[in-house]
Amino acid sequence: MRILHLHSSFAAGGKELRAVRLMNLFGPRIAHAVVSAQPGAHGAAVRLDPRVPVEFPEDFPGLQGRPTPGRLWRIAQAMADFDLVLTYNWGAMDAVMAHGLFGGLLGLPPLVHHEDGFNEDEAMGLKPGRNRFRRIALRRASALVVPSQRLEEIALTAWRQPRERVRLITNGIDCSAYLDRPRPDMLPGLVKQPGERWVGTLAGLRPVKNLPRLVRAFAALRLASLPDSWRLVILGEGPERDAIAAEAARSGVADRVHLPGFVAEPSHAVGLFDVFALSSDSEQFPISVVEAMASALPIASPAVGDVASMVSVENRALITPPGDEAALAATLARLAADDALRARLGAANRAQARNHYDEAEMLRAYDTTYGRALGRERLI
Repeated sequence: MRILHLHSSFAAGGKELRAVRLMNLFGPRIAHAVVSAQPGAHGAAVRLDPRVPVEFPEDFPGLQGRPTPGRLWRIAQAMADFDLVLTYNWGAMDAVMAHGLFGGLLGLPPLVHHEDGFNEDEAMGLKPGRNRFRRIALRRASALVVPSQRLEEIALTAWRQPRERVRLITNGIDCSAYLDRPRPDMLPGLVKQPGERWVGTLAGLRPVKNLPRLVRAFAALRLASLPDSWRLVILGEGPERDAIAAEAARSGVADRVHLPGFVAEPSHAVGLFDVFALSSDSEQFPISVVEAMASALPIASPAVGDVASMVSVENRALITPPGDEAALAATLARLAADDALRARLGAANRAQARNHYDEAEMLRAYDTTYGRALGRERLI
């Protein structure tokens, strides 16, 4: 079987790493072709199991550009040699439209679309034109997969998708891999010293993550008279790296803010943190939060997406209003000052992750969704 994956980007972000994890779990019996709307953005490929056959075709028609009939026709033709087409986010929506327009004429394979959230251009509100485009494009899709209750609501209302097409599949991870504390030298070029405490995050360094806000909230720890043994460690790569470093310099904490880059195995690193923090303008169901919970960490985050309902009941009181930088700073200060609170919330979060977000259930849900698109009970 051959599956075509059409991504807005295949950089090492949450949805891409989830797709890689599923490809690995489906095993070598299925071959994959991966196309990125951003040419060359293939950072997630480092997590692929070498036993799984994966190619990155360079001659696939570009996924970005004006949706003219001729361009959409070429995209549709390029889908014909596969058994299943999987598309991801707005960056692949032209391909969904091509499938919707020409799928019947060309006898194209079934298509399952995935929506995981929005970039900064829709973080503060949906664009009516895109809503209309999605409604038309998705009319022949076998399923629309979303990871959060908020996106499920958007799919049913703003995008007017029929209930039977929408699948809510929450993100899951291998929680057992996050049980042990990693060595202090697991990160490239950075070693956790005895007595240090780390506020940490995992994120693509993109504007929608608003990591300069996290830098400023962290810098406020000094005003709370907390010791300089606290560090801020931001794991990830992206275009906002220089802006984050500049904000650290302006805030007077450049010596205590570290950007080691992308980490291929989060389970080897997240346990080094003492507090996990988000500062995003928009999220849906961030896998990084589940990874932090499985590592027994307390979560400091604005109430974006499903974060408030994801964390344990004990942690929910510390989830702050979206955009409230002062509240986020106060939460970081409270957690940094209270060892017992961090331990209690971390234990509750670990139990929540193991009970609700293990990858076995996620795998079964995707296996069933993809299988039914092909007219069978399961994919594997």
